[in-house]
Amino acid sequence: MSKKLPNLLFFGIDSLRRDHMSHYGYPRLTTPHISKYAEGGVTFEECFSPHIPTTPGYANMMTGRDCFGTDVVALSQKHIIDGVPVLAEILREKGYTSTCIGFEGNASGRGYDKYLGFAGWGPDHDDGRAHKAQNLNDVAIPELERLAKQDQPFFLFMRHMDPHSPYLAPKPFQDIFFQGDAFDPNDKRMQKVYDFKPFGDYIGSWVPKGCTNPDYVIAQYDAAVAYMDACIQQILEKLAALGLEEDTIVIFTSDHGETLYDHDCYFDHHGMYDCTLVVPLILRWKNHLPAGLRIPGYCQLKDVTPTLLDIMGIDVDLPFEGRSLKPLIEGKPREAEPEFYITECTWMRKHGWRTPEWKLIVSLEPDFHFKPEVELYNLVKDPEENHNVAEENPEVVEVLKKRMYAFIEKREKETGRPAPIYTNFLMNGRPFKSSQEAYDSKYIGGKAHAVKLQAENKKKRPLEA
Repeated sequence: MSKKLPNLLFFGIDSLRRDHMSHYGYPRLTTPHISKYAEGGVTFEECFSPHIPTTPGYANMMTGRDCFGTDVVALSQKHIIDGVPVLAEILREKGYTSTCIGFEGNASGRGYDKYLGFAGWGPDHDDGRAHKAQNLNDVAIPELERLAKQDQPFFLFMRHMDPHSPYLAPKPFQDIFFQGDAFDPNDKRMQKVYDFKPFGDYIGSWVPKGCTNPDYVIAQYDAAVAYMDACIQQILEKLAALGLEEDTIVIFTSDHGETLYDHDCYFDHHGMYDCTLVVPLILRWKNHLPAGLRIPGYCQLKDVTPTLLDIMGIDVDLPFEGRSLKPLIEGKPREAEPEFYITECTWMRKHGWRTPEWKLIVSLEPDFHFKPEVELYNLVKDPEENHNVAEENPEVVEVLKKRMYAFIEKREKETGRPAPIYTNFLMNGRPFKSSQEAYDSKYIGGKAHAVKLQAENKKKRPLEA
């Protein structure tokens, strides 16, 4: 009889910034439990989600393909291109049973045997706080116990939502990271957030009335991460109590990061800056993967599925664009991919090219933040991407554009389809004609309206040119 394949426990955490995890050096102790657990596994230092936001991010993660391979770049897209299997479907063919928690209706959320939901959005208690991670635990832990009793290997996917706005961690977490004055009338920094028509009312609906200090809101994001971390520990302890650690691969990653008070993209996850593109990636399989290993260098979400299959010992004949990271874990060389194509199709449609030194961002239509058509950042001199140097470096812009368009042409020839960023539009279904039109057309509203928009978006099919 062949040896049972390992189980897979997958933490696919929405909107988690790598640089706000204490495991990656953040000074606030936001992820002590994940960090302690990761000490027994492998941490990848520079993992990128090159196609944001949620829908393409998870599509890359779950298929091993880039956006050309999935034909998914837009938040509103409902389906991955025909013939491209997702991880749940691949594992089902290998005898796995699977459960998906909090991910039904997403393009890459298909193929599971069972779907479970939880309250993972806004306030769910009388105190106005959101107990997202505990709500997930309430369904995840019983499900883990059920799966453990089966003879088949299992795949349990969990989409934690705590780092996604609104940031409303319950007590005592809500108070642990902020010691200043959140309501100083002389502090005007939050006013531009409230005045920003598309998001102002939404943010104002869950930020305490009269809050003037963006540092308070950032502390609330960190608190939500810390609260989630504590709840995740309950799942990890249950895994150990069931005697499944040596039989289970555990992975932590995210679909994208988050803009907090960065780049005038307030408390959301748009803008192709590294705060949204860089994500955590941690793997642990007790007594099978090395402990305490931290691997530098670039990798991408498209590498996740090939890596997991390789570690599991599952051979599939699929044309992945991603490549297994197992050689790096074993100390072997792997061909580097230091520069790559990036896209965004959330509220605005952009693409670009990132190298270790430079990042080029090109708008395909006017930006509702009234940003310029071309942005260029020197990542060595300006790692936080605060200084657009496109006008001072036209030759660099042209070189990077040539590389980007050459790559697009290559992938279009390989797939026989136009680049998806050209054919898949935003929720309005057509390109904006001006920044003012984009600004005036987008209104998220309060918490209730945002939830309604989320529900409506799940019903929409992809919009094609």
